[in-house]
Amino acid sequence: MNPLHIETPLFESQALSIQAGRSVWLKLEALQPPGSFKIRGIGFACQEYARLGATRFISSSGGNAGIAVAYAGRYLAIPVVVVVPETTTERAKNLIQQEGAEIIVHGSSWQEANALAVSMVRESDAFLHPFDHPFIWQGHATMIDEIAHSGMKPDAIVLSVGGGGLLSGVVEGLHRNNWKDIPVIAVETDGADSFAKSVLAGHRIELPAITSLATSLGARQICERAFNWSKEHPIHNVVVSDRVAVSACERFVIDQRIVVEPACGAALAAAYEKVAEIEIFRSILIIVCGGAATSIEQLRQWSNIKI
Repeated sequence: MNPLHIETPLFESQALSIQAGRSVWLKLEALQPPGSFKIRGIGFACQEYARLGATRFISSSGGNAGIAVAYAGRYLAIPVVVVVPETTTERAKNLIQQEGAEIIVHGSSWQEANALAVSMVRESDAFLHPFDHPFIWQGHATMIDEIAHSGMKPDAIVLSVGGGGLLSGVVEGLHRNNWKDIPVIAVETDGADSFAKSVLAGHRIELPAITSLATSLGARQICERAFNWSKEHPIHNVVVSDRVAVSACERFVIDQRIVVEPACGAALAAAYEKVAEIEIFRSILIIVCGGAATSIEQLRQWSNIKI
């Protein structure tokens, strides 16, 4: 069975390279059909569950994961139910429904939506966690396979961290391609920085609330696999402000003509702001994770509010 994701473009960005003072490569996961990298892991998981006989997919999501599950369900002709919190944007809800999925709005946070989704699972259903499952990580690792097959090897990989699914998949991909020496720069926004705070504390902590507008990074606790990778692989934590993340999104529209969400802008900010953690590397590769639920108008609104 063919994968549900596509092989995305990989190229060196002259604009970002000039800004960062080093070679900056982009892996454009924003160009996946459902708008984000999520389809890699979720698509793989859905295909595996379909092969095992699942007759319905149930997921919880703040946006991108739900869109990916809905997309996968439509292609596999399997019904989908997505439970989203009240904070989910109308655009994200519309995109989920556009793929033919049933949507249920429940709770003020992803954790509450997730609890309801889990309670709905029947014997013949498959539950699609947005970031915490080996199938998810295995699917996300394919982006590193593509980079390795291209012949390009960066000095470091920069990515955004929410629940830790992307991080876990990327590091798994690095290890299965014998690139254990390539460090990861893990970027979060202030107010959604459960990973950085957990590393600092030496154990997984749970944020009392998500106060960042980068809601796709809004997991109050990092998954255990991602936290364990911080002890097994070189990972550097970076936390940026919402304003810096939004600014990076706006600059990226000008430089690369692609709209991404602030959760993705956090990773781009590492280059635009020349954070100290990239200074020792001659070349970096940024995972442009995407975000289908953000528009130019939304970026303008965020720019005009005090964040």
